[in-house]
Amino acid sequence: MFSALNNKLFKNSIFRLSLVYMAIFSVSVVLLFGFIYWATAGYMLRQTEATIEAEIVGLVEHYDQSGFGGLLDVVKERLSRSSGQENLYLLSDLKFKPLLGNLDQWPEGEIAPSSWLEFDFASDGMPHKGLARVFLLQNKYYLLVGQDIHQLQKIQSLIRDAMFWGVLMTLVLALVGGLMMSKTMMRRIEAINDTCHRIMDGDLSQRIDCLGGNDDFDKLVHTLNRMLEQIEQLMHGVKQVSDNIAHDLRTPLSHLLRNLEMLRIDGSTKESHKDLLDQAIAEADGLLATFKALLRISEIESGSRRANFQKIDLSALLDDLVELYEPLAQEKDQLIEWYSHEISSVHGDRDLLFQAFSNILDNAIKYSPEQGRIQVLLDEQEDCTDISIVDTGPGIPEEEIAKVLERFYRLESDRSSPGNGLGLSLVDAIAKLHHGKLHLADDQSGLRVTISLPKSL
Repeated sequence: MFSALNNKLFKNSIFRLSLVYMAIFSVSVVLLFGFIYWATAGYMLRQTEATIEAEIVGLVEHYDQSGFGGLLDVVKERLSRSSGQENLYLLSDLKFKPLLGNLDQWPEGEIAPSSWLEFDFASDGMPHKGLARVFLLQNKYYLLVGQDIHQLQKIQSLIRDAMFWGVLMTLVLALVGGLMMSKTMMRRIEAINDTCHRIMDGDLSQRIDCLGGNDDFDKLVHTLNRMLEQIEQLMHGVKQVSDNIAHDLRTPLSHLLRNLEMLRIDGSTKESHKDLLDQAIAEADGLLATFKALLRISEIESGSRRANFQKIDLSALLDDLVELYEPLAQEKDQLIEWYSHEISSVHGDRDLLFQAFSNILDNAIKYSPEQGRIQVLLDEQEDCTDISIVDTGPGIPEEEIAKVLERFYRLESDRSSPGNGLGLSLVDAIAKLHHGKLHLADDQSGLRVTISLPKSL
């Protein structure tokens, strides 16, 4: 079990990253403590050496001025003033027999005149450490001048202990922190994995819980939940499209099959053959138009048509649109109100936008009564341009507005009329391709359809 836990921990990228940061932080702490040691204990050692050097300089000056006898007088005077053994002096003969000083015997160790000597000695029955320099005088005497560095070594030892325990505590705390962070992250990642597994098993309604801290994980979870909602909507849309295809194409396919079977019946006249063939061709054309519209919507939703975007003069586009549909409106004695005026251009695909506005205007003419009025409006906002087509038809019930944008969805009142329920779905796809929005709303006397296009993409 412990081995499995270790494997799980070391496979966790958060824990491995924590170990890397722990190593980096530990090295940083060691370097920091090393600098502190050099800046404190090292500084104190250098100060001690400087003090000994200054003491030696003073003795040399007395020796130069008063000779050996004057030097001895100065050493005796300094020994009488010294209350302890902070300053160390020892004068001996060439056989290291003590003659004068506050050390009982010559320290052990190799003697190298004018070099530093570190040695052990006893003071008040306790072991101490001394640091000194040795000089040869008149080729007859050795003079040792130094200081007791016992306190300095205690301070160095304390600093080294503090460094050791500081590094050890840093490692322990970093390891504990890494384990806690890894456990927290693993728990949140496991929650995401569990939710994803339930979704993979078919429950598309599952969502990942947010802790409410508004941290990076919550932002990621929020994004994932939005993605899951979009996937759920798309899956429901695919199911609905499949159901609608089966429902709406079943009738024309049945008619086509019936007409083809009747052509096989012996005794049919040539004239009846022609009528049946015409009906079969019309049904096949309708089926092809439906699938062509579906492929068109898929192509637009893929975003591949953005490569053809360019500046478009909306006024000129709507001029051409109204000119194309005016004869159709005149057949129903309808009036299309459109006043061309200058407006900022937009970026987009002219053919797709023309098709979108054509679908809307065609529906407006189709559903408006005879002698009805249709308005084409162009309104420039601060950051977008609104193109609205308002008719005087029956409109769409408010509860049906969102549904009519779905593929193959048709109002019950339109089931008997020609069409496949893909017109507004295509318009919505074109609007989204241009980063725009399609709005449907009841006007005072009909339906207002508005496409809002941004001025810059």
